Amino acid sequence: MKARTIIGILLIVAGAWKLANLWGIIENDWLWRQPWTAYIAPAALIYLGAMAIVNSYRRDPDQWLQRPLPIGEDGKRICCSVRYGGDEYIYRGEPFHGARLDAFCGGIRMDLREATITEDEEIEIHTFCGGVELIVPQTVNVVVKSRSFIGGVGNKTGFIGNGKMIIDNNGTVPRLHIVADNFMGGVEIKN
Repeated sequence: MKARTIIGILLIVAGAWKLANLWGIIENDWLWRQPWTAYIAPAALIYLGAMAIVNSYRRDPDQWLQRPLPIGEDGKRICCSVRYGGDEYIYRGEPFHGARLDAFCGGIRMDLREATITEDEEIEIHTFCGGVELIVPQTVNVVVKSRSFIGGVGNKTGFIGNGKMIIDNNGTVPRLHIVADNFMGGVEIKN
């Protein structure tokens, strides 16, 4: 653990300790005798602790760890799960057969620009206080379906995500179906 993370945890514990004293859960009035500590100190301690933890991850130069593609049980679909950090997955010519991405208080960046997508595929995304960034090739049509609570999906691909098929000279362009469930999180899709 980094020093900032430890300091953040200690500050949060101190603020929670003061609140527990105010609510009568524990008794330690001998420690907090000044009148200004009633509400300002716990709020300040919790805020400073949370900011120290967030900044310890935000300022880390190796925030996005490049990982190998995690192939699922079916041998095709990949399954990625991130908690409290950031992982990056880059396709370099490999065939893409769908994915399940789970981000819990962290982020996933997936670069599909060089992936081989020959048919309709689905990416299932679940976020909780986290986010997913998808970089898709310009040769696919992106169709988005999402259920979000204090979050959302941003489709910046230039294709309208309403299910209409875009046709090129060779026939139809494959669709990339994005099914996202977000709770205080979000998804950004771009080319």
